[in-house]
Amino acid sequence: MATDSNSQKTSVFANPWAQLIVGLICMVMVANLQYGWTLFVGPIGAKYGWSKAAIQVTFTIFVLLETWLVPAEGYLVDRFGPKWMIVGGGALCGLAWTINSFADSLGMFYFAAVLGGIGAGAVYGTCIGNAVKWFPGRRGLAAGLTAAGFGAGSAATIIPIANMIKSSGYEHTFLTFGLFQGIVVVIVGLLILAPSASFFVAAPKLSPGASRYQAKPLEMLKAPVFWVMYVMFIMMAAGGLMATAQLAPIAKDFKVADIPVSLIGITLPALTFALSIDRILNGLTRPFFGWVSDKIGREQTMFIAFLLEGVGIIALANFGNDPVAFVLLSGLVFFAWGEIYSLFPATVTDTFGATYATTNTGLMYTAKGTASLLVPLANVMVAAKGNWHGVFITAATLNILAALMAVAILKPLRSAYTNRSGTVGATPKLATG
Repeated sequence: MATDSNSQKTSVFANPWAQLIVGLICMVMVANLQYGWTLFVGPIGAKYGWSKAAIQVTFTIFVLLETWLVPAEGYLVDRFGPKWMIVGGGALCGLAWTINSFADSLGMFYFAAVLGGIGAGAVYGTCIGNAVKWFPGRRGLAAGLTAAGFGAGSAATIIPIANMIKSSGYEHTFLTFGLFQGIVVVIVGLLILAPSASFFVAAPKLSPGASRYQAKPLEMLKAPVFWVMYVMFIMMAAGGLMATAQLAPIAKDFKVADIPVSLIGITLPALTFALSIDRILNGLTRPFFGWVSDKIGREQTMFIAFLLEGVGIIALANFGNDPVAFVLLSGLVFFAWGEIYSLFPATVTDTFGATYATTNTGLMYTAKGTASLLVPLANVMVAAKGNWHGVFITAATLNILAALMAVAILKPLRSAYTNRSGTVGATPKLATG
């Protein structure tokens, strides 16, 4: 197990807020691999004549690798420390978009998605796992702020990417942003540190309802409460991923993509406006609902947010053909969806402890990859039905069911688990390199 206690004693970065900022920067830099993808789908299809469904397999591969390998990456982080996982992940992200810049076959795009998924997952899982370790009493807020970098990180670059695609082509855009993002992650990643074992000796304050028991990954997988959370995560992630990957095609099918919309003194095409606002709200929701959950409890916050998401999707389905409504309602959908990336890591760490948090939250994060399998099916449903109505109703139903499960099933199960395990202690042994 790697340790670096001497460097922690002298480093100005060996404190919770400095590490939060380091993780946030890294998350911002890899956000476009997921949230900027929708801007490239149309130009790629126009150049090669491939179907949207075939191109979107790239997105599915990316999300699968971004999520399903996080537990293995988390195991390495918990054992050897976070630094080289971040550095390696940043290098892979830069390489992935560089390959996209000259790819001329679906196979090459799929291969780049594999590299990008592994790299982004390494960065994402490491940063989230590190954040909940440094903030044992405010895990919701810490996970939310870190995840906000991934949710809102692409907001500032949506317009530059869209403009560069129009002026210089999607190939040049892939290369420019890929190299920039990858280099920044590699450099900043050298500053990341995990808390030393002495950080936990003082028995810091825990979030309300949290257990002090430190469950190993295999122990967690045997607990029914984990699988209830896993199913809920899938139910919530499916609708949000569909919107993330398909927002541009949805806007075009609603015939609002290029219609100018004026709000708060800004005028932009509806799709560009929606993408920009969505990224901001998708980022703000993560620390906001994370903070709320620190105050009123995880399950109560899940119920409110998940129900709001279901209502938002139904409203978008019915009123999204109006350009202003499309912008506002898509923002609501993203605001009520993004909080899953703060609520679930915080809940997992509260329930199963911080010692193996990177691995355990990584296992939960694989639910996002499972949900991504439904993204290409949305195109199939649209092709069969001729509209998005069935997709929207399915997603909304899953969200509302997840909201009810939070208070009716998850809350009593988690309470029973933490009551049983809460009196059992374990000495944390965390990698700090």
